[in-house]
Amino acid sequence: MNLQRFGKKSAVFLIGVLAIGGAWQTQGLAQSGHSHQASASQQKANALVDVVREATERFKDVAVADAAGYKLQFGCVSGDDKGAMGLHYVNGPLVMDGEIDPTKPEIVIYEPTANGGVRLVGADFLVLADAWNAKHSSPPEMMGQLFHLFEAPNRFGLPTFYTLHVWAWKPNPTGTFVNWHSTVSCDAFSK
Repeated sequence: MNLQRFGKKSAVFLIGVLAIGGAWQTQGLAQSGHSHQASASQQKANALVDVVREATERFKDVAVADAAGYKLQFGCVSGDDKGAMGLHYVNGPLVMDGEIDPTKPEIVIYEPTANGGVRLVGADFLVLADAWNAKHSSPPEMMGQLFHLFEAPNRFGLPTFYTLHVWAWKPNPTGTFVNWHSTVSCDAFSK
């Protein structure tokens, strides 16, 4: 008799668990069906990455970047536990012009490789805050992505600036537009 009672209670419990699990699964399917709402911002993000890739593809060869006026500055920028930013090849005239253009990044970013070479991983758009604020009433944004503010003093010795990293060539698990890339490493850098 206790066995039958246990069996009935177990069956009711199991049916309840399956019903709840089914509801969660249905809810999950319904949420994924609304991905069209989120896809508009994702489409903008993808469009920016596509523009940056097209603009920087030629810089896969670091000698081409060097010939275009991009020079290594700051060594290899690494963080504590957030990853790294990598090697910043900076185009000084683009930094100083006070403008942003997705086809003309102020900085191209490389990761040092074990064989002594470098691999293109992204681009960084940078504008000095004073130059930007003199002409604009709001912080810069590019194709829907807001720039980050780096106040002075900072580790780069720059005045306060706005920056937007676009990890166009090496996907970043923590985000396409965050400052630090969680899988970029400076371990192979020697200079």
